[in-house]
Amino acid sequence: MNREWFSAKELIGFPGLPTSTQGIHSMARRQNWIKRRRLGVQGRGVEYHVDSLPIKTVSNLMMHEQSAEYLYSSYQDPLAIWIESYKQLHEDERKKIITFIVRDGLTQMIKRLNLLDEPIC
Repeated sequence: MNREWFSAKELIGFPGLPTSTQGIHSMARRQNWIKRRRLGVQGRGVEYHVDSLPIKTVSNLMMHEQSAEYLYSSYQDPLAIWIESYKQLHEDERKKIITFIVRDGLTQMIKRLNLLDEPIC
């Protein structure tokens, strides 16, 4: 996980935590969570360290973390990208992709992914 500090507002709605900022602050005081002043915020805003949070909350935060963005360069060979992507799939995922392509074709797959702006002739 990249982030280490979370505000009470960001933690609302995660499993194992109260559903209000007041409840989160109260829980943090009771359990002596590691905290710091929020940077760039006036007033008494605080952030809590990920190591202080319940395990259920941390695992859920990790699931909601944004995945890495992949950059595509026109210098990269599209076939090499496809092959590398295919290698990273599990065997059952590979079978599903191949079955879909054989049954419906690549055009249908692209349409299903909402990537097709203009019809392919």
